Amino acid sequence: MEARMKNPATIIPAAITPIQELMKAARSQGLPEELMEMIHLRVSQINGCSFCVDAGLKSLRKLGESDERIGLVAAWREALYYTDAERAALELAEASTRMADRADAVSDEVWDNAADHFDERQLASILLMTAVTNLFNRLNAPVRQVAGSW
Repeated sequence: MEARMKNPATIIPAAITPIQELMKAARSQGLPEELMEMIHLRVSQINGCSFCVDAGLKSLRKLGESDERIGLVAAWREALYYTDAERAALELAEASTRMADRADAVSDEVWDNAADHFDERQLASILLMTAVTNLFNRLNAPVRQVAGSW
């Protein structure tokens, strides 16, 4: 397998620094790194970005996450491996990624559930992580960035 081209953010160097700064900002609000990587992995799975799924798996392994928690993130609703707070964050990330699937992109129920577990800065962090991951997915998937080339 070969990529169609390099990641557009590496072709236009002025783009990569602001993207990296957004990621840094998303990670700056004290949420567990494991949760941020779970969000990254789940969003990337939804978007079918094999490059980012691979990167997310590797990051979670480096953080010491179990195979069960990594492998079942796609089925987090039915798996017993996640806390209520993690479920709320994953639900918010999914809704924020699949906005076109419903008229009310993020329902009050999804939002209120997340707000029960996270303060405003943490919610902002979850939303930024989701948005930046969606950005990476939308750059990598169209150019068929090769999984494992990271």
